[in-house]
Amino acid sequence: MPKSSMTVAAASDDEAMLGVFERLALDAGREVMRVFHEGCAVDKKSDSSPVTEADRESEKIILAGLRSAYPDIPCVAEEEVAAGIATPDLDGAFFLVDPLDGTKEFVNRRTDFTVNIALVRHGVPEVGVVFAPCTGRFFSGRPGKAEAIEVDGDYRIVGRRPIAVRAGGTPLAVVASRSHNTPETDAFIRDLGAAEIVSIGSSLKFCLLAAAEADVYPRFGRTMEWDTAAGDAVLRAAGGMTRTLDGEPLVYGKRNQASDTDFANPHFIATGKGVAV
Repeated sequence: MPKSSMTVAAASDDEAMLGVFERLALDAGREVMRVFHEGCAVDKKSDSSPVTEADRESEKIILAGLRSAYPDIPCVAEEEVAAGIATPDLDGAFFLVDPLDGTKEFVNRRTDFTVNIALVRHGVPEVGVVFAPCTGRFFSGRPGKAEAIEVDGDYRIVGRRPIAVRAGGTPLAVVASRSHNTPETDAFIRDLGAAEIVSIGSSLKFCLLAAAEADVYPRFGRTMEWDTAAGDAVLRAAGGMTRTLDGEPLVYGKRNQASDTDFANPHFIATGKGVAV
């Protein structure tokens, strides 16, 4: 097959996969909001982070759908990993799922929590969706195409528009974690000089960069790959990048790390276009 035909076929496959991701994110988001309105107990995982019925039910919906549509692509999902379910070999492509990113926001009745689904190919997050069911903000991305999606009250898609990162202006708009800020983050922001600060939870930080609503997202606290993959995929599709502190692109599928657990991320800085940090 000629290279141009292969490129078209790959884009078509990614578009079809995005359709699956979007449907599953909407279904999971509906379930998350049911639990949000009805209330639920909050349990603690072994690392003392919170987990709720919403996390578990959302993950069930997403994994069932992914494994039905793509039985040959392995899944790495936050709650399965926390439950000690063995992760298969991840050569090539695999899915990364965070069924409820921002559980602390969810528990505290804030609105920034998200449903996140991503495909990673050879260490790169290439296809992803981020859905914030409480606010209706919905973003998707695949190589060369990122979109903001409009959703109605019945969890139906009613509109789309393309998005792309912006060139950093003055002052830079910096997105910071609402629940996980650190002294290192504060120092980084000070070193940038005058900066507008946008505080928001969950993977929406990547999406604000992708949608040209912010310029820099520094993260000097702990994250896991499922926390970042979907938002990172949207950002890269929109023309941005996420790099480690040594300037290298953040990679996924990290196993057997000498200094940390499987799938743990190093510190990183996500940026839009032409932002020097």
